[in-house]
Amino acid sequence: MNKFLTTMMVVLSLPLAAVAQTPAWNELKGELKAALESKGDPVRGEKAFDSCVGCHRKDASGRTSGAYPRLSGQHATVLIKQIADIRAGRRSNPKMEPYLDDHALTAFEIADLAIYVQGLPISSENGKGPGTGVAAGRQIYDRDCASCHGGKGEGNAEKFYPMVAAQHYNYLLRELKFIRDGDRRNANPDMVKAIKPYSTADLEALADYMAQLAPPKK
Repeated sequence: MNKFLTTMMVVLSLPLAAVAQTPAWNELKGELKAALESKGDPVRGEKAFDSCVGCHRKDASGRTSGAYPRLSGQHATVLIKQIADIRAGRRSNPKMEPYLDDHALTAFEIADLAIYVQGLPISSENGKGPGTGVAAGRQIYDRDCASCHGGKGEGNAEKFYPMVAAQHYNYLLRELKFIRDGDRRNANPDMVKAIKPYSTADLEALADYMAQLAPPKK
């Protein structure tokens, strides 16, 4: 099967398919490949998500403080990749590691969980920034970010680019700093290169803008 495995088998309406042509940072193998090729079941996924609600809340809205990200509505492919990367040691997240042990969650359950969370409504009551950097942040976003994350922050499921709209400000800012400073090991090298020159003020403005973007309509 080619042509992005027939556009990911119509992107998640069929089994969560693998990508035919993948950059090195997204090499499809092992658990990541198995989960993407699995047909996620949202009913099973709701049960699997029970162990996540203590941090991410029952509606997967996360915490407005930014301590935990909003997961609701996020692309299932993005969720699968991040979970697989944490389990494989490609992304450091000590708080999640106990819940992602092989005995706690199989590759197939990862697909179930991801497809369930993707279908949850997206709250617009996310943690916002100060609002003073929105104009500057929009200029940065339109110049350097929109080509991958979409003009409205909707992301791209096929390319594993996360939806950034309506994400918590403090979470966005923290992760932007991690990526810029090389602390998020599974970051897309192109993004690392793009934001490496950013000042902290630039990152604050960018997070301010993305956090106020309205969640896309389903």
